Amino acid sequence: MIEVQSMFPVMVTPQLDAVKTFYESIFGFTTVFYEKAFYLHLVSPNGAVQLGFLMPGHPTQPDFLHPLMNPDGYVISLEVQDAEKAYDFAKSQSLTVSLPLKEEVWGQYHFMVTDPAGIQVDVVQNIDPK
Repeated sequence: MIEVQSMFPVMVTPQLDAVKTFYESIFGFTTVFYEKAFYLHLVSPNGAVQLGFLMPGHPTQPDFLHPLMNPDGYVISLEVQDAEKAYDFAKSQSLTVSLPLKEEVWGQYHFMVTDPAGIQVDVVQNIDPK
């Protein structure tokens, strides 16, 4: 068995500066590693979530990591305590809202915004299912 210590996605995008600013200012992430021509690593305020962003075409990476990531169909879900409060904040920051705040019958209150790399961020509050 392989013992896993943590997990984080690594997304390939040339928008390292923009995603750094976005996740720091909107979600309070802290940058723990940043080399603007190579890689950005972010950690959430409580340390529970990590995100990695890799610059495309970097010579130290294998060829399959050189292309840009296609953000279509890719979603980052971030759980919050109060989706309505988060939604109001997102609107006050003029974020690109790709899915307005809605309640789902399976037990979610959520909305989605698009980050600067084109990735959908689903901001979710778990609630009792209907």
